[in-house]
Amino acid sequence: MFGTWGRLAGVGWLSAVAVISAASASAAEPEFRFDCDTFAFQNATVLKYQDGIAFFRPNSQASDPANSYTRRCFVMTRTAMQFRKFARFNPHGVPLNDQELAQRIRAVARRAPWLEVLPENQRIVFPGYSNLREISKARTQVFEDNIGSGFMSYFRPSNIRMVFLESKGYQEKTHQNLDAAFARGDTFVAFLTTYPKMSINHAVLIYGRKKSRPGDELEHYFVYDPNHAEAPRELTWSPREGAFAYQKDIDFIGGFVRVYQSYDKPLQ
Repeated sequence: MFGTWGRLAGVGWLSAVAVISAASASAAEPEFRFDCDTFAFQNATVLKYQDGIAFFRPNSQASDPANSYTRRCFVMTRTAMQFRKFARFNPHGVPLNDQELAQRIRAVARRAPWLEVLPENQRIVFPGYSNLREISKARTQVFEDNIGSGFMSYFRPSNIRMVFLESKGYQEKTHQNLDAAFARGDTFVAFLTTYPKMSINHAVLIYGRKKSRPGDELEHYFVYDPNHAEAPRELTWSPREGAFAYQKDIDFIGGFVRVYQSYDKPLQ
């Protein structure tokens, strides 16, 4: 009799665990997708760069967009994080007019990005579109006018870390925090700098880890860079050197960067 009861209790316990696990899985944030969860428009640098050296260049080329929307790298990465946590899309609804859309964009952008993810029934709804990429392509100007000014990014209190916190140990701790964020299902806004050289002074959103390749000592991460709306970029971590490196492009010579997490808590 006791043995039968024990077996039934064991089955009941396993069933309870399965229910809890299923509930946790359904409540988890969906995987971040570059083609859905990023902006269709892009940020541009005020200065242009060549071999890591900044200079003014008034004329633009097809591969080098005009400086029409600038200083918004922090704003765009923060807002992409906020939309993933606090907004939902209803593709079958009627699109909002510009005034209503602006109000809802500001409602998302004003929520502290470090707050917990909202349940689906409490999220701010954007009807008529399937995702952030689609709506920001169709309504670019409304988004650019309402996600926030980039000017205040220069006065973020946490920027001072690039002066005082530059040790290998701090970067190793940042790498641990990055992997911990992914373990929670979160994304990670990263401030990249090479201070005091200032060949890069930029914010990106790290959203996933690439599969390791045989014999590769580096860890590779997927990055949403607001300066590049066309495709993901790559950040790497070297366990041996205890250092990050960022992909080369038109704005950055590539190689070593220091990484500082942003928007994970107040004043960060």
